[in-house]
Amino acid sequence: MSAPENKKLIEDALAEWVRGDRTAFNNLLADDLRWTVIGNSPVSGRYNSKREFLEGAGARMRDKLATPIQTTPRHVIADGNMVALVFDGNTTGKNGTAYHQTYCWVVRLEGGKIREGTAYLDTELITKLFS
Repeated sequence: MSAPENKKLIEDALAEWVRGDRTAFNNLLADDLRWTVIGNSPVSGRYNSKREFLEGAGARMRDKLATPIQTTPRHVIADGNMVALVFDGNTTGKNGTAYHQTYCWVVRLEGGKIREGTAYLDTELITKLFS
């Protein structure tokens, strides 16, 4: 797929997420996904499948949040099969922590699926949700 096609896939899925439905984005994740969350937070590390990522980082974060993350896109930039998406996420942790995060996810698409991704974010903020 071309860079504009890859960008549109991500933009469309992100638009659904903004409306409160993350399903479209999750459906872009390949079953054999390789995802890395940078840093040393409780969800940092390497995930070697879609299931591992969603049940690992995804579920652990959901367990700590009072409400779903409200997503606000900033930028989607595509170059070939690589797409960078920058967005803000806001909610509150169940422990009262204000969660105002800025994310930069860099993903590699192949055949309309995200095969690989790296999440760059404030890991100290995530750690506060777990304390």
